Amino acid sequence: MASVQDLKRRIRSVRNTRKITRAMELVAAAKLRRAQTRIEAMRPYAATMQELIAGVGRASSSVRLPLLETREEVTNVLLVPLTGDRGLAGAFNAQVIRRAFAIERRLLAEGVGVRWLAVGKKGRSTLSFRRKPVVGDFVGFTDRPEYANAQAVAHRAAELFTSGEVDRVVLVFNTYVSALTQKVTDQDVLPISPDILETSEAERTEDAMRGDFIFEPEPEEILARLLPVYLETQLYRALLESAASEQGARMTAMRNASKNAGELIDSLTLSMNRARQSEITQEILEVVGGAEALA
Repeated sequence: MASVQDLKRRIRSVRNTRKITRAMELVAAAKLRRAQTRIEAMRPYAATMQELIAGVGRASSSVRLPLLETREEVTNVLLVPLTGDRGLAGAFNAQVIRRAFAIERRLLAEGVGVRWLAVGKKGRSTLSFRRKPVVGDFVGFTDRPEYANAQAVAHRAAELFTSGEVDRVVLVFNTYVSALTQKVTDQDVLPISPDILETSEAERTEDAMRGDFIFEPEPEEILARLLPVYLETQLYRALLESAASEQGARMTAMRNASKNAGELIDSLTLSMNRARQSEITQEILEVVGGAEALA
């Protein structure tokens, strides 16, 4: 059995750890609220962007743009896992990497090559350790992404796609559901689905009532400028979802760690009291034994 001093030392250490986990939980909760606010602010912009692209698409008779090109034979796929720069977030990073590797195995079984674009230090280190063909990495912003970060990632992915080095780009990230739940999502971002150019019957009726629009420059040119922005918007939204998911996962993990620390402190305190009682009992027996020897 451990001595009373050893148990006191362990209790002190666990209490200090619990202070850290509680502080990290509070910080993650504050960051989560900010991330939720940014997601809510992003949604109207994303919806308006999609409506704008659909409106321009209605005015275009034929659309043949590089980002819309669906290739008959897919020989290489670019996987873009969105991970965090730090750990201590439960299964947040592991489940993204696990899904990405599952997609890789399926593609390789079909005879399709796979390349990687790492976002986040955790993903980059895992891919480097496994010697995967990484064509780029972006780190240092995953807990608070800016639109410029999404632009950089989107530009690199679009560059690889338009040059023909890859034929598809798949994004793997955590979608924020709640502080307790993050859903792993894989989404094809390139080629951009032509469905965004399609319109509903209600929208066509509304356009007919408004009359014809005159576009300057031509709708095809406008669409060529809008599609890269749409790709950036999709990536920025995914980065925001991932950031909120990371803070939610970290808050939950630190709360569980604090709870486990409390239970461990209770268990160690009970063991310490038993050890102390045993020492006192031993001392009493020694005193009684000494008194009997003197008598």
